[in-house]
Amino acid sequence: MKKLPHSFIATLCCALYIGNAHAEPTGLNAFEQQQKQWVGQPAPQFKLQDQNQQWHELKQYKGKWLVLYFYPKDNSPGCTQEANQFKSLYPDFIKNDAVILGVSLDDVSSHQKFSEKLGLPFALLADDQQQLARQLGIVKNLGFTKIAKRESFLIDPTGTVVYHYTSVNTQSHAGEVLKDIQRLKNL
Repeated sequence: MKKLPHSFIATLCCALYIGNAHAEPTGLNAFEQQQKQWVGQPAPQFKLQDQNQQWHELKQYKGKWLVLYFYPKDNSPGCTQEANQFKSLYPDFIKNDAVILGVSLDDVSSHQKFSEKLGLPFALLADDQQQLARQLGIVKNLGFTKIAKRESFLIDPTGTVVYHYTSVNTQSHAGEVLKDIQRLKNL
């Protein structure tokens, strides 16, 4: 058996650590493992309307960083807090060639009211037919209703999913995503 140089082993360990910096603990069920399969894959195609009835498609954002942040419900406390965090950091996202798109299963009218109430400078996409959320595996059943899980996807300028955030803190998530974009831009 051939021995590997220590520098190779150290490099490999470092690469594995960096690659798993946002990984969830082991012991994931099959559904959770399927969700993780998006990292390193092309983002799913979509065509959804925003709060102003404008259509958005993945191909529009080629060449830009794209943040797809999913949230359960317009006007709920956590969703309001998360939207306000992205709003406060919006100029920094723009400086880093990043686009923010909020997505929930609410309809266009609900998004319009929510966006106006908060003065949001970015689009909220209405996935009321669950087109995108189903593709990504993040629809959650709550009895007679369904919501999108609070998860986000960071898509690089080539259209590849580079992060899938499954554990989102509404107070710090926007800052975490911004730092990840800045770090990845400098690689």
